[in-house]
Amino acid sequence: MSAGFFAEIAVILVCLAGGGLLKGATGAGAPILAIPALAAFFDVRFAVIVMLLPNLLTNLWQAIRFRRHLLGWRFMLPLLTGGFVGAGLGTMALKAFDPDLLSLCVAVAVLLYVILRVSRPHWSLPMGPAHWMAAPAGLLAGMLQGGAGLSAPVSITFLNALRLPRESFIATISALFVTFTVIQLAIASTNGLIRENEMFYSLFALVPVSLAMPLGAALARKVSSQVLDRLILAILAALSAKLLAEALF
Repeated sequence: MSAGFFAEIAVILVCLAGGGLLKGATGAGAPILAIPALAAFFDVRFAVIVMLLPNLLTNLWQAIRFRRHLLGWRFMLPLLTGGFVGAGLGTMALKAFDPDLLSLCVAVAVLLYVILRVSRPHWSLPMGPAHWMAAPAGLLAGMLQGGAGLSAPVSITFLNALRLPRESFIATISALFVTFTVIQLAIASTNGLIRENEMFYSLFALVPVSLAMPLGAALARKVSSQVLDRLILAILAALSAKLLAEALF
């Protein structure tokens, strides 16, 4: 095996651990670093499948831990219903669309997230309009999660805009991600999207993500959130540029 191969594996492990740090610090975001890294070296389908178990198990744990802080069902039911339908549609797109097109979708989704975070860092949304926006936001986020493995441009942006307390944000977004992953697993398992040994890779990916989460929680208490945000956005910009170059050229 070449030195280049080991360098690629090192980058992937660093991004998986970085995703765990981000999730531990903020309650969400492991796929933000992991999906573009995996897609850049393999393809989007592989990236989405490998992140299924880390997404399911880490979010299930957080949803249970913070369940008392969930928002009311008037908001949660349309959000989760929209997410369930959207994730199903998006996952089916993994089989129907060209890998280069899906890589382009990931790159665009990442760039949109970076642009939104930079241009509108203090945008807020009142809870009243958020109730009727919950279903379409869940639908769009689910489609992005199912088809590109990355719902952040919609899910994190939408829930961040509500200016929720940290515990409520973690509980709400974790419940949404569990919903995404359950339907993704069901459809991927019955439509031939999961290939030989890929569940083993998914289980392996859980290790760096879960080990880094406690470090992320500790880091959040010592390092400015602004510094973390800027570092993450810089990494995302570089990864999305790589994906764009490969998809277009």
